[in-house]
Amino acid sequence: MGKAATGHRVSDIAAQAGLSRATVDRVLHRRSGVRDATVAQVEQAIAELDRQRAQVRLSGRTFLIDLVMQTPHRFGSAVQSALESELPALRPAVFRARFHLAEESRPERAAQELDAIRRRGSSGVILKAPDNPLVVEAVQDLATAGIPVVTFVTDVPFSRRVAYVGVDNRAAGATAAYLVTRWTASSAGGVLVTLSSSSFRGEEEREIGFRATMRELAPARRIHEVTDTDGLDSSMLDAVSAALAVETGIDAVYSIGGGNSATLAAFRAAGQTPAVFVAHDLDGDNRALLRTGQISAVLHHDLRADMRRACRLLMQAQGALPGSPGSIPSQMQVVTPYNEPAGLVATDVT
Repeated sequence: MGKAATGHRVSDIAAQAGLSRATVDRVLHRRSGVRDATVAQVEQAIAELDRQRAQVRLSGRTFLIDLVMQTPHRFGSAVQSALESELPALRPAVFRARFHLAEESRPERAAQELDAIRRRGSSGVILKAPDNPLVVEAVQDLATAGIPVVTFVTDVPFSRRVAYVGVDNRAAGATAAYLVTRWTASSAGGVLVTLSSSSFRGEEEREIGFRATMRELAPARRIHEVTDTDGLDSSMLDAVSAALAVETGIDAVYSIGGGNSATLAAFRAAGQTPAVFVAHDLDGDNRALLRTGQISAVLHHDLRADMRRACRLLMQAQGALPGSPGSIPSQMQVVTPYNEPAGLVATDVT
């Protein structure tokens, strides 16, 4: 542990540790006769100085980031609110955000948006977009321009994104299958799986996890898929109505891509009520449906924590914080009408 390795003056370390410069010098040069407790004291002082140096480095520095999402408005507005709520907590750095939200899943539009950001400049991008070659290329161009990208909720794993923020989607799908089979253990009825778009990697991973676990726990139950609705109420209503007109005996729903009010409306119009309904995201719609018992459970992750982590990853990628960006799954919670997380408001959560 030489002086050069610490990056701090001996006098600063000595002041932080409450030791003499001579003692600190003996520790740094690994000389004999120094107690282990003294070494630990010096190491702690260096760690404290490292953290404080990062704060000083961030003081007054401005990060202009871009949130790019292709998602229904109910989710996009919740994410925007979560990010805006977290920005003040990132001080002493100063964060500003620009928002690019669209409801339709169109890879070409996402690529165009990312290219425009590259040309304007940005400190980093938080991205929810389809896993498509156009998007992969656009992320590559951003990385080449020195603009880091963090994918959110759904990954673009073979791009040059620096990290992914969100739940383990296969585990989420497996959890949904476990809940469906336990709550309808004696049923042989079919299960309806609804997606917003087959091009989102996160939704595909959820479905894979769900199907694999259903094969293990209830291999005789049929799974019926509705997809490419963009999670919008109008298209979801039409697609689910068409499925119910053809398929009989569906008594469970796993909603991967949203549009749950429309899905339930289609069931009512068909004179049916699903025995169990598992959904994602504690947005305003789902909270109301959960509280009134129309859906059984919501697989929830804290959006504000996700946004906070995404911003810190972008700072790491820019060298403003120590460490290298890495992907760690968000904590997932099974929320029922009886354990809604305290302190949340409709615009804060998914």
